Amino acid sequence: MSTFKVSVTAFNPKEEKRATQPIDALVDTGSELSWLPEEMLVKIGITPRRKKIFMTASGQRVERQVGYAILRAEGFETIDEVVFAEKGDMILLGVRTVEGFSVMVDNIGHRLVAQASLASSSEMVLQ
Repeated sequence: MSTFKVSVTAFNPKEEKRATQPIDALVDTGSELSWLPEEMLVKIGITPRRKKIFMTASGQRVERQVGYAILRAEGFETIDEVVFAEKGDMILLGVRTVEGFSVMVDNIGHRLVAQASLASSSEMVLQ
């Protein structure tokens, strides 16, 4: 599997004119949530809503603040929980954001590819 980065911008969902500068984030489908620098999120008024414990790839447990942001990358957009990354943390675009974008990850072409969203896992019946 290869790795690649995309340029991500976060917007305050209560005041969309407040946005971060674009920042390169590693596309990481092994990470549940997206991680962006704490100082960038605070600067645009993103409010921490709760703390969450994460298990890192090295097996370390870390606790971080989590809030809500509108995330845009490569022409795609979604609202999602975002982790307030501290100094030394990686900047990541997590799988929930990827799914919210309704894209799949093309690891060979190093890009996000639009796909149709699933409506149901079973046949839909209209009445």
